[in-house]
Amino acid sequence: MAKIDLTVYPDRLERTIQRVRERNIIIPTFAQMRDPNLIPDKIKEQLKGVGLWDLDPRNLFRITWHNEPKATGGLFGGLNYIEFPESLTGTPARIVALVGKWFPTGAHKVGAAFGCLVPRLVTGQFDPTQQKAVWPSTGNYCRGGAYDSALLACESIAILPEEMSKERFEWLASIAGETIKTPGSESNVKEIFDKCWELRNSGEDLMIFNQFDEFGNYLWHYDITGHAMEELVKQIAGPKDEYRGMVSATGSAGTIASGDYMKQKFPGSFVAASEAVQCPTLYENGFGAHRIEGIGDKHVPWIHHVSNTDFVVAIDDNAVVNLARLFNEPEGRTHLANSGVPAELVENLDLLGFSGISNVLSAIKVAKYRELTENDIVVTVLTDSMELYNSRLDEMREEMGEYSEKAAAVDDSRWLKGLATDYLEDLTYIGQKRIHNLKYFTWVEQQGKTYQEIQDQWYQRDYWTELQAEIPAIDAKIEEFNAKVGLL
Repeated sequence: MAKIDLTVYPDRLERTIQRVRERNIIIPTFAQMRDPNLIPDKIKEQLKGVGLWDLDPRNLFRITWHNEPKATGGLFGGLNYIEFPESLTGTPARIVALVGKWFPTGAHKVGAAFGCLVPRLVTGQFDPTQQKAVWPSTGNYCRGGAYDSALLACESIAILPEEMSKERFEWLASIAGETIKTPGSESNVKEIFDKCWELRNSGEDLMIFNQFDEFGNYLWHYDITGHAMEELVKQIAGPKDEYRGMVSATGSAGTIASGDYMKQKFPGSFVAASEAVQCPTLYENGFGAHRIEGIGDKHVPWIHHVSNTDFVVAIDDNAVVNLARLFNEPEGRTHLANSGVPAELVENLDLLGFSGISNVLSAIKVAKYRELTENDIVVTVLTDSMELYNSRLDEMREEMGEYSEKAAAVDDSRWLKGLATDYLEDLTYIGQKRIHNLKYFTWVEQQGKTYQEIQDQWYQRDYWTELQAEIPAIDAKIEEFNAKVGLL
C-alpha cells in the first residue's frame, strides 16, 4: 500500500488550482530541486529580482542545495559546502558539511515542509481556501511551513516550544497566522503532539503536517539531500579517497533519510544518528532537557529507518554553546586563526548554527572511533546558521561575561580538540531493534499508529524501498497540477 496518499479530491482541487493561479504559484518537481538545470529559463529570469527570504512564489524553486550564496538575485550553481580541516577538528578525516543557510527562511527545513505539503496540495486533499495548515515543530520546520502557507495565502498555525530562540518567534510573528508556544524546551516533543490533538478535537477545519510521521519529509531528504551528498562526494573525492558515511541529528528523522540513499549508492557506508547527552533517548532510552535547538527528543520519529542506523552518538550541549562562542566571538576567531585554522574557514564559522555544530562534533567522534584517515570522507549537514541564534550569544555574554582569548583556548582544547569517543554506541542488530521498539510507546500507544505497521517497518523487506519508489508518482502529480494551473 502506498505510504504517500495521492488520492484526488476534485472539488477541493478546483478551488486549490484557482488559489494557486491567483497567487502566481508554480510548484517545482523533486527532479528540479535535485537538478536546477531543469528549471525553465522563464523562472530563472524572474528569480534575478527576488531576494532569498522574499515572500515570492518563485522562491519555491530555491528549495535546493544549489543556490548561489547571495541574499538577493542569486540563481543556481555548485553545492554550498564546507570542509573542516584537521587544524580545527583534531582528526585527519575529511569531514564535509552541506550548508543550509542559503535556503529561503535560512534553513533547509523549508524543504521538509515542502515535501509534506505538496502531495496534499496537488491532489486537493489540502484546500488552502478553507483549511488552516498546522506546523508542529522544534524549530525550523514551522518556519518553512509558515512560509509556504503565506505564499498560498492560507491561514497557518506554527507550534514550537516556548524556550526556543527569540529570532524564531520574531520572524514567525510576521509570517504565521498564529504561533503557539508549548511548555518546555527542545526536548518537549510530546507537549507539541498533545497540542496537535487538542487542535484536531477543536472542530476547526485544519490539516496537521507533522514532520515526525509525514513520509514526505523522509522522501524530500532521501531524494534531494541524498543526491546532493552523492554529488558532493564525487566532486571532492581524490583517487585514493573513499566515502565512509554520513552523520545527522535525528530530529524529525528527515535529514538522516539521506543516509539511506547514500548507503544504496555506497554499500558498506555507515549512518550515524546524533542527539544530546542531556537527553540520551536513542543511546540509553533516556530523557531530559538540552540546549541544542532543532533536533527534538524523548521519542523516536515514525519515519526513522532505524534498521539502517549504524551508530548512535550523543553530544554534550555544553560543547555546542561554548563552541558557538569560540566560532563567533572575535577573541575565539583570533585564537583559531593563530592556531592554524585557515582564515577563510574562520570567517565562515557563522554558517554553523547550534545543530550544525553538534553534527560536526558527532562526525568527529565517529571519525575518531573508526580511526579514519585523510583518505576517508564523512558528510554531515549544517541545517541553519548563527543568524538564528545571535540572541543566545547575547545571553551568554550577559551570564558569563565578555569572552577572552584564554576562554577560547580552553573551549578549543576541551570541547573540540579534546572530544573523546564516549557516549557512542556501535549498534548491533539488538541495539537497532531496541531503538525501533521505542516507537511503540509514542506512535502506537499515543498517536494512533498500528501494531502491524510498526512490525512491517522492521520485518517487511521492501517497506522503505517501496516508499522511495513513490517519488516519480509525486512528480507526475505536480506536473499535472501545474498544467491545470496554466502559468507555465
